[in-house]
Formats: sequence, C-alpha cells, structure tokens
Amino acid sequence: MDTTNSNLAGAPAGLRLNDKAPGFTARSTAGELSLSNYRGRWVLLFSHPADFTSVCTSEFIAFARARDKFAKLNCDLLGLSVDSLYSHVAWLRDIERSFGIKVTFPLIEDSAMVIARAYGMLDGSSENSGTVRATYAIDPEGIIRAIVWYPMNVGRSVEELLRLVEALQTSERECALTPEGWHPGDALVEPAATSLDETEQLAEGQSWYYRERRA
Repeated sequence: MDTTNSNLAGAPAGLRLNDKAPGFTARSTAGELSLSNYRGRWVLLFSHPADFTSVCTSEFIAFARARDKFAKLNCDLLGLSVDSLYSHVAWLRDIERSFGIKVTFPLIEDSAMVIARAYGMLDGSSENSGTVRATYAIDPEGIIRAIVWYPMNVGRSVEELLRLVEALQTSERECALTPEGWHPGDALVEPAATSLDETEQLAEGQSWYYRERRA
C-alpha cells in the first residue's frame, strides 16, 4: 500500500530555495524508501506527468544513461509520478525491452498525490492530475538548493541538471560563484567586494564586482 510520513500533512505547496525538503516514505520500484535514508548524499528528485508517454520515456532513458555520472557526484536519482507502482514496473520493463536501457534508480509511486502536493508538483491549470516536470536538487542536509520546472510538452536537459549539481557542489566547496555556462575546469567568480578595504586591495584595472578565479 502507499505510505507517506505524517510530516507531509499541511506542507507548503510553494517550496522555495533553502527550504527543508518535506520528508516522505513511499513505495517505489526499488522497494519502500524514505527521503531521510539519503541524508549525507545529494538527491535529484524529479517528477514526470505520466508513464508510457514519449517525452517522459526520453527523459528516463537519458537519466538512466547518466546515473553513473550523478553517482560520481554523490548524487542519487529519485523519479516520481502519480501512476501506480504496477504501472511504473510495467513501463520500466517495456523501456528495457524496447530500447535496451535498464532504469535502476527508484521510481516512486504517489497515487494519493501526497508527495506531489507537498512539493507543489501539481499543475493547477492541467485538466488531469499529472505532475509537471519539476526537479529538486536536495543537499546532504536535506535542504532544497535548486528548483527547475519544465512544462509538460518540453523535455528536460539531463546534461544541464548534471551541470547544475556539479556547479552547486563546486560553488559551496570553493566558496565562489559559477558564471554563465560554467563547466568543471572553467574559471570561477569571486563574490563582489563589499567594503572599501577590499576594493583598495584590487589590482589596477581589476573589477570589484567581477573577478575570475581558477578552481
């Protein structure tokens, strides 16, 4: 049966960056799991509108192919939709049979829409209960560090989500910022100077608000 923790009751529908990710326990294609079991690791929790749909299938194939890359970043993948566990199992088996891709990360059952409501994944303008393409990057302390939404008719870029997780980790580790289009090995950006003393220490011609630094 579906099971979710009571701490989801009354959870805000509009989560924001740096909010604590609502906890849950639920059935999945990898057995029953709890979000709390992933403490100490990064988590990419993402919802999709429905099983057995073309765009969602393309995303799951891409996520499955990139799973090892996320694992190297100490990041686990957790998929979710309001479809039943039986539908999930049948869909993932069909993906393996039709495309030769085995999806080994958990796909969570949320038939009662408890998790989807807690995370605000339901599209109020939709004619059905399908979840939007919402993605939440959750850090090892259980804090939401990034939120990315796509409409139902546009597929996500898994490579961009991979870049996002690595950028978040690098920025935190290096106490620096990652500029537009940053990829591992690119220059980072120092936080802008916030005092006259800091600006006086800058080299001649160096900008106080844009200073590159090699990682």
